[in-house]
Amino acid sequence: MNPTRGLDVGAIEFVYEQIESQKSRKKAILLISTELSEILRLSDRIAVLFQGRLMGIVERKEATVEQLGRLMAGISAGKDGNRNEEA
Repeated sequence: MNPTRGLDVGAIEFVYEQIESQKSRKKAILLISTELSEILRLSDRIAVLFQGRLMGIVERKEATVEQLGRLMAGISAGKDGNRNEEA
């Protein structure tokens, strides 16, 4: 989890470049991170888990920080558009 935790700025950039290089080669990458900026930079699709439950899958192009934050906090929109909070 958090592939860049504890790395200096240069090493973080190296890791990002390696991930982006593999993406450009159409390789599948599973990135697990709690760093939202990292997720937004490197992902095409974002799946959010909260307490072991899948809260949602969002295309990066459509994702907002607010939407992802709600999902990360266990709050999702129900089928009727109302908010549902996971306990």
